[in-house]
Amino acid sequence: MHKLYTAADLPDAYIVLNLLTQAHIEVRVFNENAQGGLGEIPFTHAYPEVWLLDEADMERANKVIENYELSEVEGDVYCTGCHEENPANFQYCWNCGELINERP
Repeated sequence: MHKLYTAADLPDAYIVLNLLTQAHIEVRVFNENAQGGLGEIPFTHAYPEVWLLDEADMERANKVIENYELSEVEGDVYCTGCHEENPANFQYCWNCGELINERP
């Protein structure tokens, strides 16, 4: 096994895990529960990590992560139901759950 990615938080780690899994690359997330130990352990030891099971997949895995890190969410859209601001990549309003139809 080889440490492939250190995430800022657990959702970030699972986004990377899902992208790699979709590319048929076997990975595992470690330190899932380590954030509960903050204050007792250094915060740098509590970051979630994505580990690669087969080093033969290293090049493909790094490419998937590179594409993920280069992707950006551009702009915002407003919900037609509650008029709340939402990131452009949301399909449903975070506030009321209504489908967001308009795109910039």
